[in-house]
Amino acid sequence: MKKLLIFSSLLLFSFGLGCSSSVNNSIELRNLAWGEIHFNFRGEVYKVPAASSREQVLTLRELPKGKFEYTTTFEIPANATESSAEGDITGVVDIDAGTKILILYSSTFIDGNYTIYTTVSTNEPIEEDSILP
Repeated sequence: MKKLLIFSSLLLFSFGLGCSSSVNNSIELRNLAWGEIHFNFRGEVYKVPAASSREQVLTLRELPKGKFEYTTTFEIPANATESSAEGDITGVVDIDAGTKILILYSSTFIDGNYTIYTTVSTNEPIEEDSILP
């Protein structure tokens, strides 16, 4: 009986070590673009200052598990005659425990044409079915 009690105690203790009360996941928004970025996510708008600011990075931490849509709006230079967006300016993120996502914004301003570029990367593995040949 004593061995069973010791084994049960060790099992419960090791199970407790494996479970964490905090969820270690995050979305990092890094703005290297000309103007301020507005990131609309889960019913909130997060502002990420322009590349000229020291606070051009915003990290959202301990997000709940699930798939969430996001959209991005951005500032355009006053003297721009045209603007466009390329990449994942809107999309869906799939968050699980331990997921880390980086959304990187950059831009060009050539001959009055302002273009913002968005790329998304994650630490989650890609399923083989989604890889193009």
